[in-house]
Amino acid sequence: MSVRVQSEPFDVAAEHASFSRADNRGAVVMFTGTVRQLSEGAAISAMTLEHYPGMTEKALKAIEAQARQRWDLLDVRIIHRFGRMLPGEDIVLVLTASAHRKDAYEANMFLMDYLKTKAPFWKLEETGEGSNRWVQAREADDSAARRWEK
Repeated sequence: MSVRVQSEPFDVAAEHASFSRADNRGAVVMFTGTVRQLSEGAAISAMTLEHYPGMTEKALKAIEAQARQRWDLLDVRIIHRFGRMLPGEDIVLVLTASAHRKDAYEANMFLMDYLKTKAPFWKLEETGEGSNRWVQAREADDSAARRWEK
């Protein structure tokens, strides 16, 4: 399955190994996103990601389909977690494979830019002071995603 949305942690090394074993892969690019220890100058004690089951998977599959249409990809794997996570825990894994590195790199960047801006997840940060705050959209993320518009 190329898209998974799950609460359980994933094993980055095992995912990379199983993804990379297929034939004819000249390039495999991997991105792993983790929960930060600091955000906007405040210590983060945990982050909770919320989503709408069904809708989220559909949105991620549509983003994956766009990447497959734009680049010559042999395979894609997207794993995105939801639920409560602690600093240092992995949130998202994106693997792209192609015959040559350019397609794998560009598709991976596109997927992360679109996951960050278009995937229906909501992030709640718990700060070290015991307060909670919703993570707002950032202009830098929107700007990164706009570069892929044609």
